[in-house]
Amino acid sequence: MKIGLSYSRCVRDIVEGRVDIDDVLVLISRTDFDPHDDEQWSEIWNGYRFGPNPEWSACRDEDEGHYRQVSIELWETGRFHQPRKFGSRPYRRSEYWLETILPDEELERNPTAKDAWNKFQVIAGLTNIKVDRTY
Repeated sequence: MKIGLSYSRCVRDIVEGRVDIDDVLVLISRTDFDPHDDEQWSEIWNGYRFGPNPEWSACRDEDEGHYRQVSIELWETGRFHQPRKFGSRPYRRSEYWLETILPDEELERNPTAKDAWNKFQVIAGLTNIKVDRTY
């Protein structure tokens, strides 16, 4: 499971197939918009294609629907958190994916964490969650 910290970069990774949307626990974004709102969406789409941080500059016009669909799916499944909607002003980070795993060395030092991790992996397997140790 992954926690995303950049709307533009994480959605791009999902659209481009580097990250499976089903592996995203939550996307914590510095944005403040509703992907259902046509005017707000237009500002986001054009901003990330042509603005000061053009993370989507390589996108074609026909890609827009896929980017919006991913955004709406994250929104509708409760996995799109925007702290700016609540008055927070998070800063841009260089890293933008966090993996929700424990390193092997920590598991070996902490038997309780190891037991919890093993149980999590069983549950993850039952729910089709893929644990990616290489990202």
